Amino acid sequence: MPMTPPPDLASLSLAEIARLADEQKLPPVDSWNPAHCGHSDMRIARDGTWFHQGSPISRPAMVRLFASILRREPDGRHVLVTPVEKLDIDVEDAAFVAVEMKVEGVGPDARIAFRLNTGDLIPAGPDHELRFVERDDGPHPYLQVRRGLEALVARSVYYELAALALDNGSEPPGVWSNGAFFAMAPA
Repeated sequence: MPMTPPPDLASLSLAEIARLADEQKLPPVDSWNPAHCGHSDMRIARDGTWFHQGSPISRPAMVRLFASILRREPDGRHVLVTPVEKLDIDVEDAAFVAVEMKVEGVGPDARIAFRLNTGDLIPAGPDHELRFVERDDGPHPYLQVRRGLEALVARSVYYELAALALDNGSEPPGVWSNGAFFAMAPA
């Protein structure tokens, strides 16, 4: 499977981003059910860095390849799945990090798209919801990516979301994307 570098988010319209997200071809990991084979000796750190046997994986194409076969099990575990094996992978927070955001439109007509640390482009909306979790160290926003996998929204991107919510003037504060409203306060 060829792993091409992701396009520049700033140069794309939200319509182009939505088209690219729809065209993304991922392996059918949901249909693969091999026997569990053990642990991968891999870990995804809170900041989105992938590690193998304690060393960071420095090749972005390798991270994109592994991310394409990542699946979340019903019990919450993360696994790497191929047709012949299933290996556990440790995930400290979320499997991905949303590192960049682009907005078009305002209020209920707004559309927001995110770029993940893997280069994937995800348009927020009914199929890719935003949720906000309050913790002792502040709010933690998450974007639904696919099949139970989420992206932690990077702090700098969260500040952009917060500014957008304040500009909306909605009560409770929140953001709109693709016809869906996401309150920034936990439910």
